[in-house]
Formats: sequence, structure tokens, C-alpha cells
Amino acid sequence: MKKIATLLTMVTVAMIALAQLPAVTLKTLDGGSVQSETLSNDGKPFIIDFFATWCKPCNRELSAIAEVYEDWQQETGVKIFAVSIDQAQNTNKVKPLVDQNEWEYDVLLDPNSDLLKALGGQMIPFVVVVDGEGNIVAKHSGYTDGAENELIEEVRKLLAK
Repeated sequence: MKKIATLLTMVTVAMIALAQLPAVTLKTLDGGSVQSETLSNDGKPFIIDFFATWCKPCNRELSAIAEVYEDWQQETGVKIFAVSIDQAQNTNKVKPLVDQNEWEYDVLLDPNSDLLKALGGQMIPFVVVVDGEGNIVAKHSGYTDGAENELIEEVRKLLAK
């Protein structure tokens, strides 16, 4: 039984590692469009963090990351895409929240949660770590204080390879 569980875990990890970003159209805060499969960080890892203006754990997570983001960038070059899943009638609340919290992320809008769903996300916050070649290497749902440390560890592992 342990062998089967180990094999299933290895297959699941391999499937995640081989997954590429799906093709979904996202909006920018200024009304432009971006194709999700084109998100990149010049060959370095990046993080996609799904949030909503009304989601307290999401806002805590993005604020906690904001406190260390500059250090993360200097150490690893990681980039964060914060993707709001606020519905279309509420997307006007996203920019004021970002500005108020001084989040220095690339902020995108996914008002129908198309990208979130395509990546298998069911609840937010939902975070995806992507390697420099665009492969999804880790996914995580929910937030507890300090969980942001797990994200940077994933990035460090990628850079150590």
C-alpha cells in the first residue's frame, strides 16, 4: 500500500511539474489584455497569487509578501503577479486596494476566475509557483501567517537546480 501511495505522489508531482500555464485572457488595471501563457520573468521563477479585495487572508498574504518582496527580488529575481478574481462590477476596487497597500506587484484581473479554474484553484488565496521555463512546479491554497516563507523556499529550490 505504501508503494502505491508513493507512486501516486510521484505521478502527481510529475504532472504538476510538466504542466504549463493555460491560455486565458486577463485584463490589466489600465484596461489592456494579457495572455496568461505569456507571463514570464525573463527565464527566472515567478509566482501567481490569486486574491480578491474582499478576501482577508488574501490581503494578509499579499501584505506579508510586500514586506519582504524587495529582499526576495534582490536575492532571487522572483516576480509576483497578483491576479484579482473580483467580479467585473467590483474590479474598480482593485487599484485603490493595491495603491493603499503599496503593493509593487504586476496586478492583473481575472473577473470570471477563468485562470484560477484552469489551474485547478477552488479557493483563494491560491498561489502557483512557475519556473523560468513556464512550468508549474507548486500550487498552494489558503494562507496562514508565515506561509510566504514556503513560497520563497520553492523559488530557492528552483534556483539551486
